[in-house]
Amino acid sequence: MGKVVLGVAVGVAVAACAVAALVVGRRVKSRRKWKRVVGVLKELEESCETTVGRLRQVVDAMAVEMHAGLASEGGSKLKMLLTFVDNLPSGSEKGIFYALDLGDTNFRVLRVELGGQRSYLDPDVERQPIPQQLMVGRSEDLFDFIVSSLHQFVEKGNDSEQSPITKELGFTFSFPVKQTSVSSGILIKWTKGFAIKDMVGKEVVGALQQALARKGLNMRVAVLVNDTVGTLALGHYDDADTVAAVIIGTGTNACYWERTDAIIKCQGLLTTSGGMVVNMEWGNFWSSHLPRTSYDIELDAKSPNPNDQGFEKMISGMYLGDIVRRVILRMSEESDIFGPVSSCLSVPFSLRTPLMAAMHEDDSPELIEVATILKDVLNIPDVPLKVRKLVVKVCDVLTRRAARLSAAGIVGILKKIGRDGSGGITGGRSRSDIKMRRTVVAVEGSLYTQYTLFREYLHEALHEILGDDIAQHVILKVTEDGSGTGAALLAALHSSKSVDNIQLL
Repeated sequence: MGKVVLGVAVGVAVAACAVAALVVGRRVKSRRKWKRVVGVLKELEESCETTVGRLRQVVDAMAVEMHAGLASEGGSKLKMLLTFVDNLPSGSEKGIFYALDLGDTNFRVLRVELGGQRSYLDPDVERQPIPQQLMVGRSEDLFDFIVSSLHQFVEKGNDSEQSPITKELGFTFSFPVKQTSVSSGILIKWTKGFAIKDMVGKEVVGALQQALARKGLNMRVAVLVNDTVGTLALGHYDDADTVAAVIIGTGTNACYWERTDAIIKCQGLLTTSGGMVVNMEWGNFWSSHLPRTSYDIELDAKSPNPNDQGFEKMISGMYLGDIVRRVILRMSEESDIFGPVSSCLSVPFSLRTPLMAAMHEDDSPELIEVATILKDVLNIPDVPLKVRKLVVKVCDVLTRRAARLSAAGIVGILKKIGRDGSGGITGGRSRSDIKMRRTVVAVEGSLYTQYTLFREYLHEALHEILGDDIAQHVILKVTEDGSGTGAALLAALHSSKSVDNIQLL
């Protein structure tokens, strides 16, 4: 009997040891898996590092590229396009002006009544979706459709359509255009799902003006601008110290006020104001100092425009969510902490930036929003809390990098125009003997206006780069609807009553 009891005891002990060994083995294996995933995060953090020293190198590179782009065509990744906008609204403009904003799968028509003395702006606005077939059909059909909507909008207004006075229209056309005057430009290529072949290489305003004539609408296109230039115009209308505008949303771009004599590639350019708005197209900025990761390289290689828009692909809302998706996919492949690899993780742009921002800003103790988005959008259910925290950290690393690089870009512009307190000293710290002028940068775009953590990281970096003494003179001011209201203001400024102030000698 004793032998039987002893045998059972030994058997139990062996089984217990086996179970313990299995548990320990699983824990070791789990720790190894976790260590691999943490290694992926650590590698990401190191690759995305944006020290103040590095940011100042980006600032200098931006300023140098701006100089090069102004010196010659094709001399820089920055196109530094002339806009022929040689004046900005002062607030004294009066009258009723219209704007047409085409830059997406929707277009907008606006009416703005200006009363002078920087009157409060309360535009009438209508939004209209563009049928898919018109985005790939004939240019005549597209512009006839747009003008038909504009015609109906004008009919609803107080100013009679039959009035003999020609109505002035500002046209925001947010596609790549080679501007030939303040009210004309040649379409270089379509983007954003448009593919109307007969329009490429043609003059844009002429096509719109012909459609207006066909409809019998007594309207003149006074200006052709992009959304960034409109934002600068609206910013300057509100605050005369506004010198630049930046859009950080789905896409990104910047423009600023430049001295005419600094635009070397267009020698003989004269404006009565002595300056002109330059459209930087800064999404195409590139420098070896930008902290690029393997995920950025992969995203760029698989994009429709490889080796193009490198800065935009690191900082804009179009791409941020997808970089996060790529990191989560890599973590899933390294370990099963997310469970089986979800097929949704292999679908480009399945995680959009607004959802990424919602995960990043989830402040609930259990990170409920993170869990919901992982389950509903990426088909990754039952994710443990510590893994959800890891996802939030990935969002934080990439958002912080984007915001800090955006800040460096803004300071690069200020450096170029002598508003960064350095006196133009490359790589130099702010000088105490230089008197800083109040400097306003108009900012538009959902990434800045709606993503609190992005905005806070950008402001933090701005202060780190400039130093508090200089940064207190730099104001980033949210300027909403530059693409609409700003275009109407520029139409007022460049109406038929105005004199053409630009000459090429």
